[in-house]
Amino acid sequence: MHIYSFKLNGKLLTKILFVIIGLIVAGYFFYSAYLIYSNSFKVNDNQKTEDVINITPENYTNVLKTVHENLDSHVGKTICFTGYVYRMNDFSNNQFVLARDMIISSDMQTLVVGFLCDCNKIKSYKNNTWVEITGTITKGDYHGCMPVIKIKSIKKVDKPNDNIYVFPPDDTFVPTSSII
Repeated sequence: MHIYSFKLNGKLLTKILFVIIGLIVAGYFFYSAYLIYSNSFKVNDNQKTEDVINITPENYTNVLKTVHENLDSHVGKTICFTGYVYRMNDFSNNQFVLARDMIISSDMQTLVVGFLCDCNKIKSYKNNTWVEITGTITKGDYHGCMPVIKIKSIKKVDKPNDNIYVFPPDDTFVPTSSII
């Protein structure tokens, strides 16, 4: 019968354990750095940029706010959205606002918001007619510099059954290329 006696050195065991943990942490760090470096410089050639940006009732006021605040970076972009024709007394014959009603209080008080548009065909559309437009953002002047949508196409649509109202822009909105 053989009896073996093992004597463990606590200091040596602690050092070995710290070395193993250090190697694991270092390996994880270098692997993470590799993933970050290798993915940050890739170009995704399969990603398509949209030619026309569709504005929905959910992002309407966020896009409106972003375009007004950063007009120069949005000039030339094409957008498509739906709203109703709204005219002011001092508009020219070609001008109108493609408008939506923004709810500003809990008792359903609303405010008209929208993009100023320029279109020769607008004379045939009465106020409050719902239309869908596609147009290009330009820099215009109406009581100061502001975005003006040059209409490429306009068509009459039925008033939506839902989502006729929009809500104030939220503070968490971050403009991205997928929105505008």
